[in-house]
Parts: sequence; structure tokens; C-alpha cells
Amino acid sequence: MNWSIDMEGRDRWNSRFDTDEYIFGTQPNRFLTQQAHRLPAGSKVLAIADGEGRNGVWLAEQGHRVTSVDISERGQAKAARLAQERGVTLDLRIEDVVEWDYPDAAFDAVVGIFIQFTAPEGRKRMFSGMKRATRPGGLILLEGYRPKQLDYATGGPKQLENLYTEELLRHHFGDWSIEHLESYDREISEGAGHHGMSALIDLVAQRPAMA
Repeated sequence: MNWSIDMEGRDRWNSRFDTDEYIFGTQPNRFLTQQAHRLPAGSKVLAIADGEGRNGVWLAEQGHRVTSVDISERGQAKAARLAQERGVTLDLRIEDVVEWDYPDAAFDAVVGIFIQFTAPEGRKRMFSGMKRATRPGGLILLEGYRPKQLDYATGGPKQLENLYTEELLRHHFGDWSIEHLESYDREISEGAGHHGMSALIDLVAQRPAMA
């Protein structure tokens, strides 16, 4: 464990995950399933803030080697249980994904689904770590909420500064090849945590092969 971990954040997520129910469900995120065809067979994938493991487990079911990182021990325990039920293995790590020392070029892909729990300075560090961890030619797959989500109030952060715009994502990932960037509204159903009409934004960015 990384002892520089945000203890307040850890306690908050442990409390939220302290139920037998999977609060974001056990099925993978739709954007992830639609974009996973981009990953070569047997990819080494980092799933950050993977929570109760629904996305990491699904990726492992597709034959990928998945490192699932989250701040919450209770979330990771549920991820381990889900992986066992589905007959797959995850490399589970309890880390603060803002402060974690991301390994250099260690993964074919880094996946971040609804990871908007941090303000701009923390987000900048987290995005930098995600980019550092991606090998040359590798991918980042990112889905989040746009500012309009505050009107829907069907999940996600309540702080405007935590939400994504296309301009913001181009600012952080414009030095890479942006393979997919889309803003749209749709109904989602991901457990009790994400349910209803939602203002979404999706990004797939590829690290330059020589970077």
C-alpha cells in the first residue's frame, strides 16, 4: 500500500462500497465495450479507480492482463469476489490514483471510466501519470461527464470544475493522436450510482509510437 494515500478519500469510498450491492453494477461500461476492439489480443491494461471491478473484470474476460487500481480496500475486495465468480484474475492494487507513482510505459492501454473525483490540479497529475504509464503506440480510453450533467443530476461530481469538455481534453491529450472524441447525451444504467439521462464525453487517445 502507498502510505501517501488520501485517507479521507479512502474512508469515503470504503463507506460507499460497504454494501453487498455493487453500486455501479457488475456489467461493463458501454463506451469501454464499444472501444475495446482497439486493444490487441492479450493487452496489458491498467484500469484506474476501478472501484468494484466491473470494468477490470470484463477486460480480463476478454483475455487481457489487467491491473486494477483503486483507493478503497472494500471496493477491491468486491472486485476480487467478482473476478473469482467470473473465473478471471486481476492484479489488484490499493493506491491513490492522483498521487501514485505510475510506472513508465508499462501498459498497452490505460482505462479511466468516470474518474472525476478530483479538482483540476489533481486531475492534471492523474492525467500525466496515465500518459506516462502508456507505452508508445498505446491507448488511453476515458469516459466522463460534461457540465450539462449538473442539470441531469443522475450521477457524477457536483463540482463544475471536475467535469470535462472537449476543449479540456484536447488541452491535456492534444499532443497525442486523438482517435475518438465525442460529446452526447444518453440514458445509462450502471447500478444505483449512474442511472438516467446523462451528459457524456468519450475520448480515445493514442501515444505517438516514438514518444
